[in-house]
Amino acid sequence: MNATSNNPWGTGRGNGKTVLLGEHAVVYGMPAIAAGISLGASARASAAERSSIRIGEQSSVAGDDSELSRALEQVCGELGAGPHSVEVEVNLPLGSGLGGSAAIGVAVARALLAARGEQEGEARVLAGAAAWERVFHGNPSGVDAAAAYSGSCIWFTKAGGPEPMFVAAPLELAICLAGPPASTKQMVENVRQLGERRPDLLGKSLAGIEVLVKNARLCIEAGDRSALGQLMNLNQMLLAGLFLSTPEIERACAVARDAGALGAKLTGAGGGGAVIALAEASAAPLEAAFREAGFTAFSTRIAASPAAGVKL
Repeated sequence: MNATSNNPWGTGRGNGKTVLLGEHAVVYGMPAIAAGISLGASARASAAERSSIRIGEQSSVAGDDSELSRALEQVCGELGAGPHSVEVEVNLPLGSGLGGSAAIGVAVARALLAARGEQEGEARVLAGAAAWERVFHGNPSGVDAAAAYSGSCIWFTKAGGPEPMFVAAPLELAICLAGPPASTKQMVENVRQLGERRPDLLGKSLAGIEVLVKNARLCIEAGDRSALGQLMNLNQMLLAGLFLSTPEIERACAVARDAGALGAKLTGAGGGGAVIALAEASAAPLEAAFREAGFTAFSTRIAASPAAGVKL
């Protein structure tokens, strides 16, 4: 008989994420704007005699020295949970700069807390997700987990953590996968090494990205999608200057802009992975253009804040 058959299952969910502006700069203490997207991960957990985890077709048990088992051990340790059996379902492309690891980490942390009968709290969930992410990404900024937890638009700094943002008008995004994903850890290390060789280049780029992010917040709060798109395009130029773009990313951005996107840029670590494009209205034409160009694509919507549009 399954050791968990008489134990209650706890469930949890984590959203995928997109960074609208500010990736990589956030590692150096600059602000970033991120948002949860509709795709993500769901988990369920139950106390067991020995920890185990299954994600799709991949499974692991305690002591097998896999990253999965070590990640689960770290989350359980962080949350003070004993051995658990965990099952995860993911409908988000993993390793594509869309926060798949953080979505799983948040879902697992929520499920473990629920299985223990503990009231969920943001700090507890994010601490568990951070323990999960450290196994895979070394020293993550935390922005992915914060967006995965909130499911909405956030302002994030490493020092201050996540802060909810007011979104005056919904943001319709088309997202495509532009080439094989690169290692987040490796891309962060590449930027660090570039900074050692060219501190002037990195310093100016980070300062420029910080200005773009601050202006983007004003655009989002005012509902100015057109200006936001222009800032996204400028952010892409600066990321390309840090050698984070690829020919496929540039081609995807060009496809989106030719199809009427207000702005397009890589999202996440770069070196491959995902591109986001901001639509003036519906994202369907942009998604169709991506698919016609041979990319895997989908659409998502960042909803306006509940108070948006309310006249006082």
